[in-house]
Amino acid sequence: MCGIIAYTGPRAAYPVILKGLRRLEYRGYDSAGIALLNGGLEVYKKGGKVASLETLTKDKQLIGNTGIGHTRWATHGEPNDVNAHPHLSFSEAFVIVHNGIIENYSALRQDLLNKGYVFKSKTDTEVLINFIEDIQKSNYCELEEAVRLALTKIVGAYAIVIIAKDLPNTLIAARKGSPMVIGVGENEFFIASDATPIIEYTNEVVFINDYEIALIKDNHLTIKDIEDAPLTPYIQNLDIELEAIEKGGFDHFMLKEIFEQPKSIGDCMRGRLNVANEQLVLGGFRKYGTKLTNANRIIMVACGTSWHAGLVAEYFFEEFCRIPVEVEYASEFRYRNPVINQGDVVFAISQSGETADTLAAVELAKAKGAIIFGICNVVGSSITRVTHEGAYTHAGPEVGVASTKAFTAQLTTLMMIVLKLAQERGTITKETFKELLTALASIPSKVAKALQLNEQVKYIAKLLKDASNFLYLGRSYNFPVALEGALKLKEISYIHAEGYPAAEMKHGPIALIDEDMPVVFIATKDSSYDKIISNIEEVKARKGKVIAVVSEGDSVVSQLADYVIEIPPTHQALIPIVAVIPLQLLSYHIAVMRGCNVDQPRNLAKSVTVE
Repeated sequence: MCGIIAYTGPRAAYPVILKGLRRLEYRGYDSAGIALLNGGLEVYKKGGKVASLETLTKDKQLIGNTGIGHTRWATHGEPNDVNAHPHLSFSEAFVIVHNGIIENYSALRQDLLNKGYVFKSKTDTEVLINFIEDIQKSNYCELEEAVRLALTKIVGAYAIVIIAKDLPNTLIAARKGSPMVIGVGENEFFIASDATPIIEYTNEVVFINDYEIALIKDNHLTIKDIEDAPLTPYIQNLDIELEAIEKGGFDHFMLKEIFEQPKSIGDCMRGRLNVANEQLVLGGFRKYGTKLTNANRIIMVACGTSWHAGLVAEYFFEEFCRIPVEVEYASEFRYRNPVINQGDVVFAISQSGETADTLAAVELAKAKGAIIFGICNVVGSSITRVTHEGAYTHAGPEVGVASTKAFTAQLTTLMMIVLKLAQERGTITKETFKELLTALASIPSKVAKALQLNEQVKYIAKLLKDASNFLYLGRSYNFPVALEGALKLKEISYIHAEGYPAAEMKHGPIALIDEDMPVVFIATKDSSYDKIISNIEEVKARKGKVIAVVSEGDSVVSQLADYVIEIPPTHQALIPIVAVIPLQLLSYHIAVMRGCNVDQPRNLAKSVTVE
């Protein structure tokens, strides 16, 4: 949440920062701002999207080679011009951008008010920069030392970058709990919340860890920990192409990412799955693989779409590995004193690898002695660095706020882990192993075929776009798909939607069904097929509109449903990867027809890095 970009080097800073803000806007788009160092500090900020900031600054003579920028998802203070970042200190000597939440800002603010400080905004960020200024004045120390001392007193999460009026070619950055990466170019440096604004200029980066402070001064990078001990920067090469973060001719990133899924699922399996040799190779499970094989229980912690992936994986693990699984909301996990026993294994699932609640759950479980495996998409992210082992999903950058290709890549990765584990534990026959391996290898082509339903789904969307409520129903493996379909619809079209196990409909939701209620069934041919037909008949008896996702060639549901979407048949355990495709398309087209911004839905942001 919130996007930070900073630059110092030989280029003009403004174009670099403005382009970076556009690329980071998926992290927050309530307001945006920029500060440039050009003899003094020039600050421009505006409520609304980055385009509003661009309009504000288009006639300005913006020069200078050092600057910082920010696009905001509001936490403290409503989104407007005043609360937008960057924030100047009281003396206007320093300016800051910040991602995160300072939990003890209220007490700090009161203390500063007592000392005569005046605040223009209602943000915790303005409190932080004034707190740093107060320490610098009180201790007669350098700014970087004042930052270090201030951060020892701060409670909460932060990623910050500061520039100062009297410190040319200088950036000071620090992080705890919010992501930050430094790009190392030729005589230039970039700082950002993630790599998307950086890869155009360099693929060499340094990931800043929690409680680390970076000083870039006169073309030199120094990193220290919060105790002032020097650290050696570790430069890594990023394997991301610039084209991966562009729309590539699609109207929206979300649609592009939906259509990328045959490739992203294939990339996920590449080098890991070999049908001819009946082999699975998962390099991220070498050191602690035995712990996983001998696990007494698996706990999955995740949020949002990743939580739905965990629910599907629960079926995977229990059916094929015979290990009991619990799937927990990461946001609730550490607030109920969870029981974690010797031999338990925790899976942390996160697209960004920066989800604050999931990170907190990982830290708690790790402190209790659990072995932690991460399932993440973003290389070098925080979760990948604090877990014992894990696997990357290799889905590529996901810019649309509503997660699509990350979900199917997570399911693919989790199924490969399950098959490898089941083989190790001896809980799967050779025949079933080969059957699932072959079925998994065919999934990219089946997803590609499901994408050919786009125009049909678009037609159905046109008929349903004015509905006020939707119900999504599924059984067994398809129950989490119903949850995911409902989530996609509500988050990008703002239509109220709920997902339920189909049998639970009779325990309350059936009261809502009438001729105006679209009910989406995932009714593919699997072990629960006969039961879900009964559920469809119950809805039809109450005049509900039935939209059914069915297996190709279905002749029963097609006689009952108002609209039928046929997807390629596959093994029932893998149906969720294919069945979710038309639900993603349905949500997308309904949202577009309703005039919604599908890539940047209101009140949402990618990568929730605050609690």
